[in-house]
Amino acid sequence: MKKTGILFPISALPSQYGVGDFGKSAYQFVDKIAQAHIHIWQILPLNPLGYGNSPYQPLSSHAGDEIYLDIETLIEAGLLKQNEVKEEVNQTLYVDYTSIRKQKEKYYQLAFSRFHADDNYHDFVEKNHSWLYPYAIFRVFKTHHQEKSWIEWEEEYKNYHHDYTFSLLPFTKEIDYQMFLQYFFFQQWQQLRDYAHQNNIEIIGDMPIYVGLDSADVWQNRESFLLEEDGTPSFVAGVPPDYFSKFGQRWGNPLYDWEYLKKHHYAFWVDRMKASQQMYDRVRIDHFRGFDTYWKIPASEPTAVIGKWIEGPAYDLFDALYAQVDHLSILAEDLGDLRPEVYELRDHYHLKGMYVFQFHYASDFDFSKVVVYSGTHDNDTLNGWLKTIKKEEYKTLEQQLKKYSEKHLYQKILHYCLDLEAEEVIIPVWDIMGKQSDCRFNVPGQIGSPNWEYHLIDFQEFDVYLEQFSHMIVESQRGDYA
Repeated sequence: MKKTGILFPISALPSQYGVGDFGKSAYQFVDKIAQAHIHIWQILPLNPLGYGNSPYQPLSSHAGDEIYLDIETLIEAGLLKQNEVKEEVNQTLYVDYTSIRKQKEKYYQLAFSRFHADDNYHDFVEKNHSWLYPYAIFRVFKTHHQEKSWIEWEEEYKNYHHDYTFSLLPFTKEIDYQMFLQYFFFQQWQQLRDYAHQNNIEIIGDMPIYVGLDSADVWQNRESFLLEEDGTPSFVAGVPPDYFSKFGQRWGNPLYDWEYLKKHHYAFWVDRMKASQQMYDRVRIDHFRGFDTYWKIPASEPTAVIGKWIEGPAYDLFDALYAQVDHLSILAEDLGDLRPEVYELRDHYHLKGMYVFQFHYASDFDFSKVVVYSGTHDNDTLNGWLKTIKKEEYKTLEQQLKKYSEKHLYQKILHYCLDLEAEEVIIPVWDIMGKQSDCRFNVPGQIGSPNWEYHLIDFQEFDVYLEQFSHMIVESQRGDYA
């Protein structure tokens, strides 16, 4: 069956608390897309947002961000009272992460004060102890250092793993609080995921190839990365100058010590993939080409212009992953100017890659090997992009798509994507709704507002555009209408 999907970050869902969460709106969204014959919901990483509120600089590759917790569910659990919860968030087009965290933190602390651990909680802690306990300690230590990077912590905290005289007793309650948040995060997420499955909707998650420097992952597993003695990176990740940026993208993530990882059977990556497979039905790995070759930037360089291509672990890593991780299901982000070896690696494991209309509309493609997108979270909106192309290109597109009856060119492009032979077509919410550049979700290479902040205030406008999109799905004979 040819399927249709929607890219809709959890944070972009409407919510009375100012940021999308696992509450009522998420369940309403599942109902809406199921009725519209959409069978795939793609989201961005759910890990704790790091620097610049980026989901690609997470504080942990295992933990979830508590900002997505639904307050109403905590009320139903008897941990909060309705009259204790006030709607104090001013609804705007953009998420104010700082104020929302501050407000929700009050509710979480109050709920924790009334929480009594049961067998389910103890089972969760025991099952996830290898990452959960270190992550909880990391977050507590980070709080005690005014949220500074672990590299700037006092030595006894920074190198806690090597100091067996260091007592955690004074931090017991705070550590328990962090584990409480994770327990409810995964409980609520699993309930939402189960509901999606009941409606025949698959969830595609997202996993950045690299982890954030200021993360529990690096703090706990320093030997797996190329770091200096003080913990600062020797080299950082990124990509050289390309379509997105003339100076390239210097992401700042530490690079893996692949030789060390190989000696230890890629245990760090095996654990990451097991965690992702438990959270999602399929996972898109961002920057897949980094497994073949990766851009190695000296940490002293301010941009990504100066660097060197280095051979990645390629087949050796994926053989290990497939041998050790059950039901591994991967979507490869294989965009950009790539050498043939990247596609050979992808095809060897029968992975699907990506076709993005904004990049490839004038190219010949084997659609049996890709998932089709109008754009990604890194692209401008389709309408925004159309304003940037040359008049000749615009006229050519109009001519090529004249058979479609939709009023606007962006809608004709969506219909064209749905008509392609690809098994799966996934369209971002901002393209379905015909949004302009002010609703762009992320501009690569830029840090801070308004990146990652766009969200819907309510579903009213979305419902109108979703109905139109649903008609296109029917006409293209996808999903239930194949």
